[in-house]
Amino acid sequence: MKIHKLGLIPYDEGMKSMRSIHTCAVEDGHNHLILCSHPNVFTVGQDEKERFTVPTVKADRGGSITCHTPGQNIYYFCFQAKNPAHFYVNVIKSFEEFFADILPQVQYDRKNPGFYMQNRKIASLGFRYSKGVSLHGVALNVNVDLNFHSQVAPCGLAGIIPTSLHNERVYISCEAVDASILKILEKRFV
Repeated sequence: MKIHKLGLIPYDEGMKSMRSIHTCAVEDGHNHLILCSHPNVFTVGQDEKERFTVPTVKADRGGSITCHTPGQNIYYFCFQAKNPAHFYVNVIKSFEEFFADILPQVQYDRKNPGFYMQNRKIASLGFRYSKGVSLHGVALNVNVDLNFHSQVAPCGLAGIIPTSLHNERVYISCEAVDASILKILEKRFV
């Protein structure tokens, strides 16, 4: 697995980098993982029809509205995904393993894809597939500005509010979260 650490990067620049790395993954046959975060932005998946009260940027992934801010770890997967369902299950299991160790109350919801604690959403995910390789990925709230995130319901879901690891009293750094996730992904995607 090749790791690309982009740091804090504007969303549009992150998308350009992801597409470029996706092309590399198609050509070299390796899995590429992008680690980054974005300045405050709301993105909306390609199938969403609803209009929101905040400015949004259109994304070519699935899903509804997603908020990105500093303090959120983003994992863009440009992984070999000849079988998208199998790839997706491995991503879900990887994050379930991560949460099981630090916040076991977090559950994946198949009906509303994401990771939740009751009515609190802590991580969003949305993917696309092209030429046998995945695009986009998972956004995990580590220590985010929940006031900014709370301007809209996560994924437009009524009754759902955003949360973060720090809000749930799990005080771990973004770097430590990355290290844990990477260790799990390296085991699962061999």
